[in-house]
Parts: sequence; structure tokens; C-alpha cells
Amino acid sequence: MHYPAWKYILIAVVLAVCSILALPNLYPDEPAVQITGATAGTELTENVLTEAQNALTGAGLEYHGGSFENNSALLRLKTPEDQLKAQEVLRRDLGDNYVVALNLAQTTPEWLKNLGAKPMKLGLDLRGGVRFVLEVDMAKALEQRLATATQEVRRTLRSKQIPVASLKTTNNGMVLTFANSDDRNNAQSVIQNAMGMDFALRPVMSADGAALEMTYTEAKLNEIREYAVSQNLTTLRNRINELGVAEALVQTQGANRIVVELPGVQDTAEAKRVLGRTANLEFRMVSEQADSYAGGIPPAGTEAFPFGAIDGPPILLDRQAIITGERVQGAQPGLDDKGLPQVAITLDTAGGKLMQNATRTAVGKQMAVLFIEHKQKVSYETDPTTGEQKEVRTPYTESRVINRATIQAVLGSSFVINGLDSDAEASELALLLRSGALAAPMYFVEERTIGPSLGQDNIDKGLLSTQIGYLLVFLWMVIFYRAFGVIANIALAFNVIMMVAIMSVIGSSLTLPGIAGIVLTIGMAVDANVLIFERIREELANGVRAKNAINAGFDRAFSSIVDANITTLLIAFILFAIGTGPIKGFAVTLAIGNITSLFTAIVVTRAIIHLWYGHRKNLTKLSIG
Repeated sequence: MHYPAWKYILIAVVLAVCSILALPNLYPDEPAVQITGATAGTELTENVLTEAQNALTGAGLEYHGGSFENNSALLRLKTPEDQLKAQEVLRRDLGDNYVVALNLAQTTPEWLKNLGAKPMKLGLDLRGGVRFVLEVDMAKALEQRLATATQEVRRTLRSKQIPVASLKTTNNGMVLTFANSDDRNNAQSVIQNAMGMDFALRPVMSADGAALEMTYTEAKLNEIREYAVSQNLTTLRNRINELGVAEALVQTQGANRIVVELPGVQDTAEAKRVLGRTANLEFRMVSEQADSYAGGIPPAGTEAFPFGAIDGPPILLDRQAIITGERVQGAQPGLDDKGLPQVAITLDTAGGKLMQNATRTAVGKQMAVLFIEHKQKVSYETDPTTGEQKEVRTPYTESRVINRATIQAVLGSSFVINGLDSDAEASELALLLRSGALAAPMYFVEERTIGPSLGQDNIDKGLLSTQIGYLLVFLWMVIFYRAFGVIANIALAFNVIMMVAIMSVIGSSLTLPGIAGIVLTIGMAVDANVLIFERIREELANGVRAKNAINAGFDRAFSSIVDANITTLLIAFILFAIGTGPIKGFAVTLAIGNITSLFTAIVVTRAIIHLWYGHRKNLTKLSIG
């Protein structure tokens, strides 16, 4: 009974690698607070770490492991309760120029980090945090798209010198009225060529005369809805990433809802502020009266906004926006031929046409980018009855011009913004252009907070259930299969190590259903061993020699084991494809456990059995119950 040496080497290598990759999970994360600048381009110094440490010392809060790297400060605390108190103290003392976010700091040793090992991510139900469900206002999304479409229709007909008596919008389109049928027919032909893919056109006679009904096609309505959700999804992800909320989950739910999970964030109001920071962007022409404007009431058709900082000098812009940030498909920072910072802009098709029409007669004039942000001002008032300080949040809108530049040529879907002061400003502008605009308003329809203590309780119970499950399987296998049962249990422990290692490597978040998947895998993993061992028993009962019975047991049970595991794997894929977050977590652990158990039950178990019995020449009896 010979077993190839290369398989022993393979098992040893896999076991060693998986053990190292799974090791970081023995080092739990610590609660921490992370301090970053209010904007992406804000450069911090180590002074902010000193200020934060002084603030926590003054408040009587113990901290350790203060560090400053990657333009942010991190302070570790002992308990989640101290973490929440520290965040409140730092937000009050540092002011609105900084963002103080709850975080979890790794305690993994540096030598493990250098090897690329990292712990598993914990989901919302294990770490604690907040969960929101936001609904996208589809009616508003359609209204905004119609507003842009009506401008395009007017502009198109004006270029063909076709007069329009009136234009009224409807729920999903518009109605144009003309002086006579000839103008209507000409307009229908022009619009059919320009926008026929988006609208269904129908000539009618109304009380006001010859009219043309334009109704969005069903395909275009679906595109508008999908774009609204997709753009808002991207915006939320980028904004949350900018604010440094670790391991946030942002995903769609149904046709018009977005689920946001922020692990580690316990302050619901703070989380709402994070989501509410999404801004709008507008491209506007600088008014021809800008040079003579010295403050005061802006002339008709114009508006004044500060340039650069919010307290910067005022600049006069035309009231009518050329396009808004929803038309920006891409924005990447870079350098021009002279090595100066710039941002390359890419617009969608409609945005490119609007920009081209607006700049055709504006070469040599200036265009500005207006940044509009909805924010909240945090202040503290003393409650007269309790004497405790109460946090007060006041919403306000902050608008400022972040860039103005001279138009050198007619612009289309792709152009470059230059005249920026630094690479950091270019990176920030690109970020704002990519993620600054919501395609439609969103409203909170559900919110839920999971405390850190509940998350830890889930972890403790999950570990306990895993330990109990493993212990029961261990006892059952030893009682029924004796030495072979012990071997199966050794392979089962290897299986769990492999599962943890793979989940750590691929970055899959471990949730409470995921722990259930691990427990289920522990129970299912020995199924293959049971099939093999029962087949070996049958061979022994038929008088087959011990070593031959072992080989026959593994060979003849192989097809049944593979069939059963493939079926389970298909079920896991289906659950992952159609399930939501918790179901996906269960499906991931089930699929990984299915693959690893196949390897350990067939390869590892057989290797150990051959190692134990293979060297015995006169083997007549097996300890298999």
C-alpha cells in the first residue's frame, strides 16, 4: 500500500501556509478613533495627534498606540464605550475641520503582516454598527432628466428655426404645441432623428392647436431608473471611503433601494451626516460682468459665490447651469505637458452635446465649476434641566467655486481642467467630480443600530456553537469508528484551518449566518469519511484484506462523494446569486467549506491512514469499529 510522497509534501505545504494565513484571527481588533481632514486634499500634520491626545487626557480617557500615517491619526482605546466617548470629545474639541470616525485597529504582529496575512473581516452583526435602507426618489430622477431633455428639445428646434408655441412636461414626457401642422411635422422629423431612441412621438390635435406628444420609451425609463440607483450607489461608496469608515457595505436592494452598513459606527446621527455629505456639482459660465462686480446684490440672471475657500473672494456666475455633476462619467487627475496638475473629464453623450453647444460661441470666455455641499453644523448646548451637554445639528448648504478656467476651444464629451494649484487639489477635484452628484434625492426608510456588546455576544455564541459542534462530531466519530474516527477528526481540524485561511485571503466578511455555515460544514465534512469508512467495513466483511479494503473504500466511495459535494456547491452558488447580505455570507462559507472538506476527506484522511497503516506488512485488523 504505497502513497505518493508528493502528496505528503503537498499536504504539509498547504497546512503550513493555511496555518500562517489563519493565525492573524487569534489577534482581535481593538476599538480606535481615526482622525482625517474634512476634505480629501487637506494635509494634516502630527500636531493633530498631539491635540487629540491632550483632549483625551483632559477628558480622563485612557488611550494607547497613538500613530500618524497616511495623512490620518489613529488612537486605540480599551473598550467600545471609551471609543464612543473619545469620538464625542474629539469632535467637540477639534471642530468641523476634521472628521473623527470610529474604526477598529488591527493587533496582528508585523511579521505576519509582512507575509501578507490578515484577519477575516467581521460583518455588521459581529462587529456592531449601523444599517440604513435608503430609497431613491425615482419621480425626482425623471423630473430632473425631463428638465434637461426639454432644454435639448428647445435648443434642437431653435437650431432648425422651428418655432414652438408652448412646451409642457407630463409625468413621463412632454407636449409641444405649434402654430400649424407643418411646423409640427417638421419638428417631429427633426426630433425623431435626434432623440427617436429615447422618446415615442405621437402627433395630436389639442385645444391649443397642432401638438406633438413625446413620451419616454419603456427602455429609456428603465435606463433612467437604473442610472439613478447606480450613480447614487457610486456616490455613497466614494463618500464613505473618503471619510475613512472601515469595511462599509453599500449595495442595492430591489429596484430603487440602497442598503448601507457601516460596521464599527455606533452613532446614528453621525452616520446620517456621513451619508448626507453627498454634494452636487454644476458647470457654469463666468458672467461677463464678473470683472466689474465688487460685491452687493448680483445683477439679474447671475449669482455670486466665493472662489476657492468658503471665505474667498466672490465671483459672479451665470444663473443657468450648463450641466450638472450627474453628467460626469469619469474624472482622473494627471499632469499636462508642462508637468502641471490637471483633471481629465469624461461626460456622457447628452452631457457632451450640452457642453459642445454651450462652448461653441464661448471660446475665450471663462467657465467655472461650482461645488454645492449639504452639511450639518454641530454645536453643543447645556440642558437646563439635567445640566448635561446636548449635541445640536443644524443643516446648511455650502456653495463655492472650486475652479475657473478659460475655454481654449469648443468642448465635447472629453476635456481637461487645468490651472490647479497642486496635485492634491487635482486629486480632490477628480474625486468630487466622480462622486459629488446624486442623480436623484434619497430618503431614509429604515435604520437599525447594533451595539458593539451585541456584536461581541454574537461572536462568543458563534464560537461556542462551533466548539460544541466540533466536540459532538469528534465524540461521535471516535465512538463509531475508533482510530479511523480520530484520523477523520484530525482532518476536520485541518479543514477548519483551511476555511479560515481562505476567507481571510479573499477578504470575505464573516457574518452570523457565516458562522452557521462553518458549523454546518463541520457536521457535513465527515459525511465523506462516513461513506468511505462504511465502504471499508463492507469490504472487510466480504473477506477482503485490510490494505485492499482501505484502497477499495476510498476508490469506490469517490464518485458518491463528488456527486454530493457538487450538489451542495451548486446550492451555495444559487444562494449567493439570489440572496442578500446575510444569505451571501452563509453561501460563501458553505461553498468554501464544501471545497476544503472534499480535499481533507479524500486526500488528507487517506494520507494519514496510509501513514499509520502503510508500513505494516502483515496487517490483518483495522481499528474502524
